[in-house]
This record gives sequence, C-alpha cells and structure tokens, in this order.
Amino acid sequence: MDWVIDTAKFLVNEILSQPAYLIGIITAVGLAALKKSVGQTVGGAIKATLGLLLVGAGAGLVSSSLDPLGRMIQGTTGTHGVIPTNEAIVGIAQSEFGARVAWLMILGFLVSLALARFTPLRYVFLTGHHMLFMATLLTIVMATAGQGSVAVVLGGGVLVGILLVALPAFAHPWTKKVTGNDTLAIGHFGTAGYIVSGATGQLVGKNSRSTEEMKLPEGLRFLRDSMVATALSMVLIYLVMSLLFLAKVGQDAAFKAFAGSGGDPAADVGNYLMQSVMQGLQFGIGVAVILFGVRTILGELVPAFQGIAGRVVPGAKPALDAPIVFPYAQNAVLIGFIFSFLGGLTGLAALIWVFNPAFGLALVLPGLVPHFFTGGAAGVYGNATGGRRGAAVGSFLNGLLITFLPAILLKALGSFGEANTTFGDADFGWFGAVLGSIGKLDGTAGLIGMLIFGLLILAGAWIMQTKVVDRGWIPGGGITAAPAEAAAVVPAQAAGTATYAKIAPPRGAPAPPPAP
Repeated sequence: MDWVIDTAKFLVNEILSQPAYLIGIITAVGLAALKKSVGQTVGGAIKATLGLLLVGAGAGLVSSSLDPLGRMIQGTTGTHGVIPTNEAIVGIAQSEFGARVAWLMILGFLVSLALARFTPLRYVFLTGHHMLFMATLLTIVMATAGQGSVAVVLGGGVLVGILLVALPAFAHPWTKKVTGNDTLAIGHFGTAGYIVSGATGQLVGKNSRSTEEMKLPEGLRFLRDSMVATALSMVLIYLVMSLLFLAKVGQDAAFKAFAGSGGDPAADVGNYLMQSVMQGLQFGIGVAVILFGVRTILGELVPAFQGIAGRVVPGAKPALDAPIVFPYAQNAVLIGFIFSFLGGLTGLAALIWVFNPAFGLALVLPGLVPHFFTGGAAGVYGNATGGRRGAAVGSFLNGLLITFLPAILLKALGSFGEANTTFGDADFGWFGAVLGSIGKLDGTAGLIGMLIFGLLILAGAWIMQTKVVDRGWIPGGGITAAPAEAAAVVPAQAAGTATYAKIAPPRGAPAPPPAP
C-alpha cells in the first residue's frame, strides 16, 4: 500500500497543489474539447501555465518586499503574538497528517466536479493551493475532534467538495458586479470578506465615486499610472516605518531588518533608507507582474472553459484566485490593502485590551501578505458597489474578520493552536471554528453534525444560485468597477460554432503577449 500513498502524495503535492499545472491541464482539456489543433492546445496550456507562474512570481516579489516591513511594524509596536500564515501551518501539519491530507484533497476535488456536473453550482475551483490549505484545516480539526482516519478522509472530502462549489456561488453576484460579465468566479477562501465588503459598499457608498476616478492636479497626473502610484505609496509607507523603527530600536537592530529576507544588513543610515526605497519599488514591480499574469491567464482560460462547459461540465465557470479581480480596480487594491491593515491593527488593539483578558483569545498580528491579497480584493468588491467609501469601509471590515476569526479558530486546532501561526483567510476561520464546535460531540454524532452543516451550506448555495444568481440579480448602487468594454475573451456563437472575439482588457491592465 505504500506505493498507493506515495502516488496520492505525488498527485497532491506535485500537481494538484500547484495551481499553474492545474490551470494548464484544465486549459488543455477545454481547448481539446473545442477540437483545437495540437499546437493550439499545447500553446494555450503553456501560456495559461506561464500566466499563473507570473502571478506567483509577482506574489513572491510582493511577499518578500513586505517581510522587512512586517518586522519593522512588529518591532515598532512591540507586540508579539500569532502571525497567520497558511503555508507555515500546512507545512507543520504535513509531517503528522500528510497521507490523510492527500487523500482528502483528491476526494474533495472529485466531489466538487461531481457537484458541478449534476447540480446548478457549475463552478470548477482552480486555486489548487487553497484546496490544499482547506484539506489540511479539515484534517486537523476533525482529527483533533477524535475522528478516525477513514472518517476524516471521507467526511472531510465531502465537506471540501461542497465548499469548492458553494462559496463561489455565494460571492458570484458581487463578482459579476466587479467584472461586468459572467465569465469567471472567485475561487479563494477569503469569500466571507469579499461578500461583507461588497454588501458594505451597498450600505455606505451611495453617491461615492469610484476609486478609479480620483482626480489629480496636473502636476500629479503621473499618479494615474497604477504601477507608479502603488510603488510611490509603498515607498512612502516604508520610509515612515523605517524611521519609526530606527528611532525605537536603534541602529544596530534596525540595520538588520533587511537581512532576514536574504539581503545584507544596512551599512549606515543612508543605505538603510535606500534599501527601504528599493523594497517599496519592488512591491510596485510585484503588483505589475501579477496584473500581467492575470491578463495572460484570462486570454487562454476563458475560451478553454467554453469547451469544458459544453463537453465536461455544462455551463462551468472557472473559480480563480483573488488577484484575478485586481485589474478591474487597481486603485481599490491599494486602498483595500491599507484599510484592511488598519482593520487588523484595530482588531489587535481590541484583542489586547478586551478579548484576550476576557476570553483568553490569542493576539493575532496583522500579516501584510494576507492583508494585501484579501484586503486588496475586498477593496475591489467594496468599490464595485460603493465606490471609495465602499472600498475603504469594506476592506476595513475584512481586516477585522481576518484578525478575530483566526483567534477563534486556534481553539479548534488542538496542539497546532500552540504553533505560533494559524490559517489566515476568513473562510478558514469561520468554517474551522464551527466544525470544531460541532466536533465536541462524541464520535459518530460529531461526524454526522459536521456533514449536516456541510449540507446546509450546499442547500444555501443551491438556493443562492437558482433564486439569485441565475435570475440575474446584481448588487445595486455604487460604481461598477469594470468598464463597459471590459472582459478578457468572450464567446460568440455563430451557426453553432464557437468563435471568440477579443475585446479590451480592464482599464490600465498590462496587455498579455500576442497570440502565436
């Protein structure tokens, strides 16, 4: 049986957990279903794979540029606690639960495909690393609750499969408001934050103008370039925090801030400040690379999915990672990041002064990476329904969610709750905490309770899809972030044959390379 386990681990760790490979495979299947030539199929699959690798490369640049800033903020505030990092907690859990995670993830993906095929929830979740994160979370929570290996794999697989099709459905009205069309869905376990942000925009954003319509004096028109504005904003933030950090800890400690990211300690104050400037510029480059990668993916994946929709899962929509919405409101991404982080700081203050003394909740430090990706996406959703106010208030609430929910989740993780890290995005928090509470029931009763909870989520998503999404409801009010001409590639049916008309990308998004 060792070879079976090794094969499952290989499929999960080397293919299914690698979103680039997964999207390349899905693109190839879709293009083959459209009866494209071998060259077109292979070329499209490679371009989609490279597009997601570009997104990953940009995310790596963003993460590495934020790492020293995180140390500066932690050193300046003097606060210590849990730092939510999905990759870290998953890595810790692999040594104990690796085989169960592997089988659970494979089963969960198969269940999701079956649900997409035979229910109205026609979403195919393609964010492979988030599948791995959710599979790991359920394994930890169910094992901590005393469930056996078979129950963890079978029950957890059903629950993961439900989430992979249900959560995109819940968010889809707001996703359509963002994109201006019905070609893709959000496939990221920060869904609760995006829905909260979109709904908040409807409440607070009446007559608020879009973040993309910010008017600048003539001398500042260069800031209309999103890459320039993003880089300059981060340079200013870095310089302010570097000066505060220097004043708080002194030169010896401050100069080492960049050494932890593979760089060299600063030689003097001038070098220290210029390294801060460089990290801010690297952040801007990372965001630009992400946007370029997103455009490249959409150029290949959307038409490929028409093939899958017609042949494998009729009407299927790809559910993709959070950065897929960034090109639709690039100013909102930066605003969302800043206000989500402010929400995280506010939540940390509340934990310190109220919830830690009263309820023993752990102190959750705001990690810049989750606040950038989920906060940025929340800003886009808030802007779509409520303009600038929606982006600011909605992403602030997202920051509160990804502060309080991880603190609550820690109580359901057993010994892993002492690992000084936890799962960071909103859906991990609420779903894991509820399952942990249900898991307090003994044995079979606990497993049945978890499955009933999953079926309730499925039923809710089914109703949302048939009564809301399929009837064309889109949240009213606010500003539609996508310009009227925005979409990557849309199908046009002519005489029963699928053809594809390329139209303009979201405003300001870098153009992908030309098709071969």
